[in-house]
Amino acid sequence: MKKRILLTSFDTWLKDQQSNSSDDLLLEVTKLELIPYDLTFLRQLPVDVQLASTQVMEKIKAIQPDYIICCGMAASRTQLSVEAVASCGESILQTEVDLEKLVVGAAKIQISHDCGKFVCEGLYYSVLDYLSQNKLTARCIFVHVPVLNQENLMEIIADFVLIINKLALSSNC
Repeated sequence: MKKRILLTSFDTWLKDQQSNSSDDLLLEVTKLELIPYDLTFLRQLPVDVQLASTQVMEKIKAIQPDYIICCGMAASRTQLSVEAVASCGESILQTEVDLEKLVVGAAKIQISHDCGKFVCEGLYYSVLDYLSQNKLTARCIFVHVPVLNQENLMEIIADFVLIINKLALSSNC
C-alpha cells in the first residue's frame, strides 16, 4: 500500500515577494514523476496560524496521511532545515520522527531547534498537538526552505526527495 504524504506550503506575506520558497519547492516536486507515493499538496496556506492550522487539520481528517511535511520559507538560511521542536508559551513539542536517521545521506540538510516565532512554528506546534491529542499515528516534520536559485535548486530538490523517500520507505524514521 502506498504511503500517504501530505505536503504543505505557505503563500507570500510581504507585498514585494514574488513567491514563497516553500511553495516554489512543492511546485517543483509536483513536476516529478519518479515519486511512487500518494502525495497530497496543500499549497499556499494563508500566513495566519489559525487559518493555516484549520486547513491542515481538515486535510489530515480527510486523507488520513501517514506523514505530514509542512514547509515554510527561511530566507536567511542556505540549506533545508528540518525542525526538531515547536513551542507555544512554555509548552514544547518534539517530532516523533528520528531526524538523525532522516538526514543521513543528504548533501545539505541541517537539524534545527529554532522554528522561529512566526507562523511556521505556530502551524508546526498546532499539527504536533493535534496528532498527539487525537492519538493519530501520522508523523509530522517541518522543513524550512531557503530562497531557491539556479545554484541551489537541484541540490535542494534532491535533499527534499530524499526526505520523502526516507519517510515513506522507513518505519523507523
